[in-house]
Amino acid sequence: MKIFGVTGWKNAGKTGLMERLVSEITSRGLRVSTLKHAHHSFDVDHPGRDSYRHREAGASQVLLVSEHRWALMSEQRGAPEPALEELLQKLSPVDLVLIEGYKREPHPKIEAFRAVANNPLIAEGDKTIVAIASDCPIDIDRPVFDLDDTIQIANFILNEVGL
Repeated sequence: MKIFGVTGWKNAGKTGLMERLVSEITSRGLRVSTLKHAHHSFDVDHPGRDSYRHREAGASQVLLVSEHRWALMSEQRGAPEPALEELLQKLSPVDLVLIEGYKREPHPKIEAFRAVANNPLIAEGDKTIVAIASDCPIDIDRPVFDLDDTIQIANFILNEVGL
């Protein structure tokens, strides 16, 4: 599987860019999965539901299945967060995995950047960031795309990963 990341600080436009890229790339007939890192606690389940009760009772994993989708929830129960490589191995094979977050991992990434967020550019100190998607001009030694130019960004990513 080919992997490529979208990174940036909070409110830089990462999720919107990811959403547009998934739509654009899948419209070209390629299969795409996503992996998103969350810096906070989250829960996809709800108190009172059967699956929630299974986890609360101590289940290490709960597989929830319907005719429309399935979800595997794994409880860490004090174990360290799994490494990105380990998580990628859990995904079914696809043409491309787009990764949101994971700033410090060594895979190639594009940095989403919005001037209004007033954050420093991560790319200045990180050569794994191979391009910038920005809402303002940036002088850097890598390609800079308009943050809203999804087609050009998708073309760049697909070329970078050999698709």
